[in-house]
Amino acid sequence: MHKSGSASSLGPGGLDLSQTFFRQIERAAPPSPTKRHTKISVVGAGNVGMAIAQTILTQDVADELVLIDAKPEKLRGEMLDLQHAAAFLPRTKIQASVDYALTVGSDLCIVTAGARQIPGESRLNLLQRNVTLFRSIIPPLARYSPETILLIVSNPVDVLTYVAWKLSGFPSNRVIGSGTNLDSSRFRFLIADHLDVNAQDVQAFIVGEHGDSSVALWSSISVGGVPVLSFLEKQQIAYEKVTLQNIHKEVIDSAYEVISLKGYTSWAIGYSVANLARSILRDQRKIHPVSVVANGFYGIEGGDVFLSLPAQLGRGGVLGVANVHLTDEEAHQLRDSAKAILEVQNQLGI
Repeated sequence: MHKSGSASSLGPGGLDLSQTFFRQIERAAPPSPTKRHTKISVVGAGNVGMAIAQTILTQDVADELVLIDAKPEKLRGEMLDLQHAAAFLPRTKIQASVDYALTVGSDLCIVTAGARQIPGESRLNLLQRNVTLFRSIIPPLARYSPETILLIVSNPVDVLTYVAWKLSGFPSNRVIGSGTNLDSSRFRFLIADHLDVNAQDVQAFIVGEHGDSSVALWSSISVGGVPVLSFLEKQQIAYEKVTLQNIHKEVIDSAYEVISLKGYTSWAIGYSVANLARSILRDQRKIHPVSVVANGFYGIEGGDVFLSLPAQLGRGGVLGVANVHLTDEEAHQLRDSAKAILEVQNQLGI
């Protein structure tokens, strides 16, 4: 496929205007070699991949954005559509190709590609097909960008993050799954909606599997710095556990509802992943619930497993896991979530 990006040549002869259109000022020094050029590659130009790309562009996260997909015509169309918005966006070089060589030197590689489930297909068979797909994606990304950070978005994200870690040979801090970052945003929205406050003032985490066995950390929820459950207890305000369970169930069902209504999810995951990209590449050192190697945390054992824990993210990837206090019940649920992921993972033979 013909690749295209920002260029300074015009006309059939490819006349280069960059040196003639502008005149250098006297006694100028060359550009500083310390200025960092940030490059992000997004693999998969479907609804999720393009929502992520669009959000990255509008939030000025990268200097260069590369799109990779197996469908050259659609890929070129998506690239041109974004390039044509250049007058309304921060300056970013946008390129696209079916060739992974274009990803060379990427600071962050975001993988959204995944096989679609065939009606009647088992979850394990779908996962096996995604593993096969990852065998053609992860090794070339690692080869062309050996110092990159891998951010996996494809589902089931926890198991596929493990697969990406194994296939890449990268240290564990440089392989991250988007995990429950979006689940936690949905959780914060629902709590904020109940209390009629801004969701940004709500501190709340969903951890564990990005899926049905996820765990809501009710014990550590705070609003404006006020621990919610302990506040209710001190004020002798009664609440029912079933109410909390229903809110968590609503979080789990949120994606299914969106998919049933519009056919897919895109915008929220786009904002979620762009937010992760900014924290990583701008070395923000923010805490995000993302899928990381969880061995040794909260009594999790039985093998290497990736699941979401509140992790500090920065230029080195995962900088550490926050020591959030869990109740005995929450820790038990988290270990059960790890077991559920391991059961599926152990059937892959990787």
